Amino acid sequence: MKSDRLFKKNMMEEFWNNRYKKEEFVYGTEPNKFFKETIEKLNLKGDILLPAEGEGRNAVYASKKGLSVIAFDISVEGKNKAQKLANAANVKIDYKVGELHQLKFEPNSFDALALIYAHFPQNKKELNTQLAALVKPNGYLILEGFSTENLYYREKNPKIGGPSDINLLFTIEEIQTTFNNFETILLEQTEVELEEGDLHNGLANVIRYIGKKTV
Repeated sequence: MKSDRLFKKNMMEEFWNNRYKKEEFVYGTEPNKFFKETIEKLNLKGDILLPAEGEGRNAVYASKKGLSVIAFDISVEGKNKAQKLANAANVKIDYKVGELHQLKFEPNSFDALALIYAHFPQNKKELNTQLAALVKPNGYLILEGFSTENLYYREKNPKIGGPSDINLLFTIEEIQTTFNNFETILLEQTEVELEEGDLHNGLANVIRYIGKKTV
């Protein structure tokens, strides 16, 4: 069982390292639009955690807005690209390589958590619950991810990207149950025209969520 998990972990690391080691930024260098708009709308301050941050576009933007940024991913090539982007923007980000259980974050330690296309391949609900526990009371959670209905959009246009496994995708009901100790500010399933590099391009179906932690 342990060896099976290690094999899957190594496969995922290889997959993302191969994707991110290319010269171009495969998801672009501009922040996700929903993330950008929400950061500005909430006028966030303090510490923000960005899991599965990839090439760093959202982390760099958050740092530009004055937030103290901690990001992580399993891909060392993702970190290399993110650091390159941060250096070009003359900002600082704290980017860690590893899985959540390896990083030993303390509960109630972040003012905000952003899950931007963070589709975890294993134990998705458990991991998202653990991540939510890292948010301080009255802190914020921002999420944009592909909905289960995106599978139909992906069939029509593979360029929009997103997982092909329905178990990795989101539903409104799942968001409600996973983050049930957050006050919902926004929760919607909607179509969005993605223009994020080469791999998020075209009309997609997504879940968007903003929550404020109550306890």
